[in-house]
Amino acid sequence: MTYRLAAEPSRHRVAVWRELRHAGAVALQQATWAVPAGEGFDEAVDRAVALVDRGEGTAFVFDVVPSAETGPALVAVYSQAREEEWIEFLAECDKFAGEIAGEIAKEKFTLAELDEEEHNLERLRRWHRQIRARDLFGARSAQAAERRLKACVEALEDYAQRVFDARGR
Repeated sequence: MTYRLAAEPSRHRVAVWRELRHAGAVALQQATWAVPAGEGFDEAVDRAVALVDRGEGTAFVFDVVPSAETGPALVAVYSQAREEEWIEFLAECDKFAGEIAGEIAKEKFTLAELDEEEHNLERLRRWHRQIRARDLFGARSAQAAERRLKACVEALEDYAQRVFDARGR
């Protein structure tokens, strides 16, 4: 997909950029994006085109088959984008685990804190599902992310048990 939009107001360009990034598209150059075809991706392109139209711009969508020479490079660019997402996800999992460990160290065993941590874990789960849906080529850190999410689930289960034990006193 490529498009033309006026420089101002910038909100239209930002909205298109956010939609395409959220879908897992990779920028090849300014206003030119590679997006895999298929369920989830096609709908995102449709939304991006609608955003371009709303900004009174022009969108061009092409079905492209990369050449034998450029195909591997495109897969590498796409996989690197997913790898960067997985690395960020792993950092957030570490942060979550640190928060749980901190609450245990402080013996802060409240239902309000448990509720907050449950929401944080659900956010991690949603994010994991989103990245996994976009990770068509299996980025290096995908397996580590799977294991780390499972560790986060186990940490929250342990914390929940401590909260319920503390309330039973």
